[in-house]
Parts: sequence; C-alpha cells; structure tokens
Amino acid sequence: MTFLVDGELQPEGLGQTTDDGAFDRIETTFRDRIGTDEGADYPPEAGRYHLYVARPCPWAHGAVLTRTLLGLGDAITMDIVDPYRGADGWQFSPEREDCTPDSVHDFDYLHQVYTAADPDYTGKVSVPVLWDRRDETIVNNESVEIMRMLADGFDGDRDLYPAGRRDDVDGVLEAIYEPINNGVYRAGFAQSQAAYDEAVADLFDALDHWESVLETQRYLAGDTLTLADFRLFATLVRFDQVYHTHFKCNRRRLVDYPNLWNHTKEVYQLPGVAETVNMAHIKEHYYTTHESVNPSRIVPVGPDLDFTEPHDRDRLPAATPSP
Repeated sequence: MTFLVDGELQPEGLGQTTDDGAFDRIETTFRDRIGTDEGADYPPEAGRYHLYVARPCPWAHGAVLTRTLLGLGDAITMDIVDPYRGADGWQFSPEREDCTPDSVHDFDYLHQVYTAADPDYTGKVSVPVLWDRRDETIVNNESVEIMRMLADGFDGDRDLYPAGRRDDVDGVLEAIYEPINNGVYRAGFAQSQAAYDEAVADLFDALDHWESVLETQRYLAGDTLTLADFRLFATLVRFDQVYHTHFKCNRRRLVDYPNLWNHTKEVYQLPGVAETVNMAHIKEHYYTTHESVNPSRIVPVGPDLDFTEPHDRDRLPAATPSP
C-alpha cells in the first residue's frame, strides 16, 4: 500500500500489522458526502463528479457496480488505473487495455490526485476516489460511503438502497465487512499463525452463515437486490482465482457453496456487470503486486470458472426492480 506523509510519497509504505501479527486496515480520511439531506456537503449534480478506480480492487468494484447498475455512466465520469501497483502507487497507463489516462488532471499517478486535493495529505493512496471537478478536491475515498451516496443522491435506473430497508441493508453491509470483505485480507496479510487462523475461521463461519441465508432468501437483505449484494459479489467473484490460493483462504472454494456460487453468477449476469470484471487485471494485480505474499510473482493459470452458466436463483421470489 502506498502512503503519503505531509504530501511526500513514502517508498516503503507504512505498516498495517499489529504487534500480534494481525492485519489492521488503515481508515480512509476524505469523508464528505453527496446528498440532498441536511448535513450533506455536496449537492448531486450530473457532470460534476469523477470516479477513480482500479479493476482489481474489490472496494473500487463496489462503486463501479453501483454506478453501472444505476445507469450513471454519463452523470459521473470515470478513470481506470493500471492493475500493477508499484513503488509509486497506482499509475495511469492509457496504453494498456482497459486502462485510461487521468482525464481530469493528466497526472501520471493517483497520489498526485491526493496532493491536488491536499498538498499536506497524510494517509494511504487508495481507490476508489470520488473527485469534485468544481471545487477541485476529493469528496470521499471510503468505498461503501461512495456506494451509498451514489444510490441515495442520484436518480438512477434502480433503487439499490430502498428508504424503507436501509437499516436492513446497512446491517448486512456491517455483518459481511469484517469477516468476509476484509477477512480475506486479514488472512492473506497475517504475520502470525494465530492471526491467520482467526481470520480464516471468521471468514468461513460467515460464508457458511450466508450460504444458509441464501437457501431460502433471494438476496442478502431479502427479496430485493441492494448494495449489500454488490459488496459481497466484489469479494466472491475474486475468491477462487485469488483469495483461495494467494491469500490461503483454502478451506473451501466458492464453487463448493451452491447458493453463494449461484448468487455470484446471478449478479454477474445482470446487464453491464460482466464488463466491470476484468479477471486479467485482478490476477495480475494480486499475484505481481504483493511481493511479500508471492515473491516469485508467478500468476496461476486457473481456475477457469464460467460465471455465465445458468444459475438457480429464480427458484426464489424477487421483488420487481423499481426506479
């Protein structure tokens, strides 16, 4: 992970491991909000905001999925960085397939976007980043908050954060974050056996739980597709190709969970979702960027999963999508 301290790039990065060897994710720092409610910092305006993402990153993927399913491609522009993250952090490599230049600033590196917002910024240089073109600053770089504000602040093609169900959706988002979304990282970056064992136990206990929930329930928060399903999908679509091997989350595979596997296929087959999944970027990033985990930087050839094969989720009732 790349860090800035007082606006200066730290080539060695900063530690994210506790004394007992557990992975400790550093919090994001730009936490302003787009919205129409009292207390919101920025109004929702088409063409004003810009999203910086990386295809490999599951946190950024959630924001991309929200933008895609809401049909906000014209309202919120987007740039995509190189999947390989070197010593200088995320880089813009427009010559590479499915990568773009920095269309806002013409910068070479994402860390320059951070110092454009705050020349004395101290913190991690992460994606996603939601940029405000008018005020020339970062609005927010916390992934789930970006997902919520896109769903809440803009008139999209679907209601992914229903007003009457938000407590339920937020409850699921919280329940899956630590053991699953962050759990794969806690396992992969653990620096002690005890920390790894705890992370893997939490991860598979949570997967077992949601496998059971999805036996009788179409989506994570009930009969309606919501942000919670995208948040889980972003982890599960990477699971067998990356987390099972690279992060040693190998007690079971995704395909060993019939309901989670079929749920993943259903989301993948929604219009526009497949185009957001670049498995070549995902595998290149994890297996070549995390030198401490995979010093050889050899990228495995498999497994080959068919996310387009039929799923069985139609056996369960689903609410009719509503704008």
